[in-house]
Amino acid sequence: MKTTRTSLLFILVLITLTIQAQVPFGGRNQGPTITGKISGILQDSTANTMVEFATVSIYKKGTDKVVNGTVSEEGGVFKIIELPLGTYDVQFSFIGYTTKTIHGIDLTPEKPDADLGTVLMSSDQLMLDEVEVVGQAAVVENKVDRIVYNADKDPSTAGGDATDVLRKVPLLSVDMDGNVSLRGSSNLQILINGKPSGMFSSNVGDALRMIPSDQIKNVEVITTPGAKYDAEGTGGIINIITKKKTIDGFSGSVNGSLGNIQNNGGLNFNFARGRFGLNGGGGTFFSWPQDGPSSFYREDYLENAVRTLSQVGNTTTQRIGFRGTAGAFYDINAYNSINTSFNLRGFNFNRDGYQDAVFTDPYQGLIQKYRRTTDGGSGRDGFDWNTDYKKTFKNPGQELTLAFQLSGDNSNNDTELGTAYESGGNDLRQKTFNDGKNREYTLQTDYTHPFSEKLKLETGAKAVFRKINSDSRYSIYDYNLSEFVNDAQRSNLLLYDQDVYAGYGSLTVNFNAAYSMVAGLRYEHTSIAGDLKQGETTFSNQYDNFVPSLIVSRKFKNYSTLKISYVRRIQRPSLEYINPFQDISDPLNISYGNPDLNPELSDQYDLGYTAFLKGSVLNSSIYYRRTKDVIERYLNIDAEGVAATSFQNLGLSENYGMNVFGSFPITKFWTLRSSIDLNYLNISSVVDGEPVSNQGFQYRIFGNTSFKLKKDWQIEAFGFFNSPRFTLQGTFPSFSMYSIGISKEFLNKRASLGIRAVSPFQKYLNFKTELSGETFTQTSNFSMPFRSVGITFRYSFGKLDFKARERGSSIKNDDLKSGGDNQMGGNNMQQQQKK
Repeated sequence: MKTTRTSLLFILVLITLTIQAQVPFGGRNQGPTITGKISGILQDSTANTMVEFATVSIYKKGTDKVVNGTVSEEGGVFKIIELPLGTYDVQFSFIGYTTKTIHGIDLTPEKPDADLGTVLMSSDQLMLDEVEVVGQAAVVENKVDRIVYNADKDPSTAGGDATDVLRKVPLLSVDMDGNVSLRGSSNLQILINGKPSGMFSSNVGDALRMIPSDQIKNVEVITTPGAKYDAEGTGGIINIITKKKTIDGFSGSVNGSLGNIQNNGGLNFNFARGRFGLNGGGGTFFSWPQDGPSSFYREDYLENAVRTLSQVGNTTTQRIGFRGTAGAFYDINAYNSINTSFNLRGFNFNRDGYQDAVFTDPYQGLIQKYRRTTDGGSGRDGFDWNTDYKKTFKNPGQELTLAFQLSGDNSNNDTELGTAYESGGNDLRQKTFNDGKNREYTLQTDYTHPFSEKLKLETGAKAVFRKINSDSRYSIYDYNLSEFVNDAQRSNLLLYDQDVYAGYGSLTVNFNAAYSMVAGLRYEHTSIAGDLKQGETTFSNQYDNFVPSLIVSRKFKNYSTLKISYVRRIQRPSLEYINPFQDISDPLNISYGNPDLNPELSDQYDLGYTAFLKGSVLNSSIYYRRTKDVIERYLNIDAEGVAATSFQNLGLSENYGMNVFGSFPITKFWTLRSSIDLNYLNISSVVDGEPVSNQGFQYRIFGNTSFKLKKDWQIEAFGFFNSPRFTLQGTFPSFSMYSIGISKEFLNKRASLGIRAVSPFQKYLNFKTELSGETFTQTSNFSMPFRSVGITFRYSFGKLDFKARERGSSIKNDDLKSGGDNQMGGNNMQQQQKK
């Protein structure tokens, strides 16, 4: 079977290369494509101030066809690079100014670059009477298949980590543990710079806390992934793009924050000379020890009696971690280049706590009073190494990439548990150990061929080989021997292999200036094999999936867009879900994974509309998602009163929803952004022969406002509220917060200093969980210290001379459940977002 699948992959690669060889690419005598550049500075003709955030549109000479564009940056600077040689008209437009056009700009092989110098723009007094000038860059952009949140334009995220950034992204929700959901679904794939990372194979929240917010450039939320993306992630894809610059010369930055809860620091550098470049950086973070009180109460309904368990206690936690990256590129010649990157990470979480408990069981005539203590920690470390080779051709946009990735992730959990009885039992001491090892090998090839401006083909093949080991050991203290003795009955070793083979094809069709379409089909074959050494249990499974996707777009005047889409997605369980290791920190509430899980399969339909009006942006959509074999936690209580929580495939869920996002300029210095997502979830299953269901409305409300003041001062504030999330057995906690950040730039904007406050009037956030079944009800509450105040700083150094050549990895392993933009006018539409 392995040989057959390897042959299949070879055939898919051969097909890709055959297409490359057979499709005509242009005349043989053409040399390397030379591209040009148009640059300059926009200035107010009356006030002599620079005009920032104006729209710069490039037209083919004498036509109304926009071929490229940008938005003027700070200081009025604009630059459009990698333009095919030819003759162009350049149009400049901005609210409050008369539109200006410069005609007949020639880019020739002898003079491919055109510097327009200072371009003067005249105020339009009539327009100024009607609207206010918008003087701020877009924090949120809307593209045809994704929403982009520009974290580097939001000062209130400084000093935090990736969880703080994701909490501000439209459509996303992040709970107290750092778990992320998109429009009510937690079945997502998270990428770093368009690539998968083993850091997300286990605890998503811990992984996100490893990434300082100051290293994040933007976040892409892809609600309708095309065929080029792995089929995994029924809810969608989140792509976190870190700050990485390609420059001639040397530059870098130092940043950090110091606060009463969390602290971090980082250093980043970039160097390039000619066809060779290096980049790298590193950072660390740590939190001060924090106390979190908690409470728990459960009632079990027995025949003519009620069994109860109540607990009250406190846990002290502390986190520390680091992350380092390094990368290099080399342009072999005009057609060939190679790019490689490596990142290393580590994380440690310590906890020390107690719970005072009372357990009553009328049937056994038992009343137990005891104190449980927990002393231990968990650690994780890992790496990702990517190497890509890219070949371009004479035909613009035509390219072939070959990529390899090696990822590794190691985890360990070492905890000592104690139970001291006041009455009703014998003292107990236990130790638990769990060591995990995850290795992932990926081979991928992608080919893009634009037949014309109206037709583009993308195709490729991919193979992913995953090997996961989980070694769990338990020991019990023998009071007679005065030592811990291994508990062989509960100890186990899981060996788990998962191989995925895939091929895809995607076609982009621009029918005319108004209508366009992206249609794709992806095939994936999955093979699973596992071995549990305790009991000599083996299991295996394999399945095939055809995953279609379709996006149809209609553009209107003023770049408003109507989009309808359909996509099928699957969700495979990751190590967190299949690991059979038992968490027995609470002997009456244990949890463990399920290696027999099947993947989820979902179908999603979207209808969306984006409008632009006098500087405002309004994006709205309605959607329907149907998911089979939903993976959820499920709680069962045995005859002894022990509650066991594991993951199961629980039937069918249907999600009906709508979301609205808007960005509104109040004045030229003040912008308001807000979003709301409302959805109705209905989840149903059959458990022990009886139908079970739960349903309800879920919502997320978000608001953000920013003020850009004189002398480089800026104020940013935001807040959000999440409703409780529904599961088959109940609800999980809601989560709300607010924060404000103030910053000042100086040293010619190379440095900034700021202060950030999070929930300043609320010391603790309370998270209440409610679960119920036919024979029980359960409530728990955990309080987490959240009020924080911190100082942030940043300093940049070196010469910045940016280039726009793309050097990211093409590998995107978006295919495990763990908590490329198309060309349908999204770029041009976004360039008009400031109009």
